[in-house]
Amino acid sequence: MSESKPESTRTAVDSVVDAVRGLVSEGINRRVVVRDSKDDVLLEVPVALGLVAALAAPVATTIGAGVALVGKCEIKVEDRRKPGGQPATVDAERV
Repeated sequence: MSESKPESTRTAVDSVVDAVRGLVSEGINRRVVVRDSKDDVLLEVPVALGLVAALAAPVATTIGAGVALVGKCEIKVEDRRKPGGQPATVDAERV
């Protein structure tokens, strides 16, 4: 039996933990914004709060994101540090 499997799993877990730490540190300044087809804001939450909600209730988070996309909503991650609050080009999808 080789020892590479637990080590590679540990490396993957470490990279996920590092990504989560980065999101939490950026979570104060970045917000997840859900807008409808008329460009009205339906939901605006800090990334850190969204991350906590996703970890606490992953099924509900997945269902909510699916409903938002099927309902022709736009989901963006906006950086509030930029002048004028312009959206950051992180992830945007319009269905």
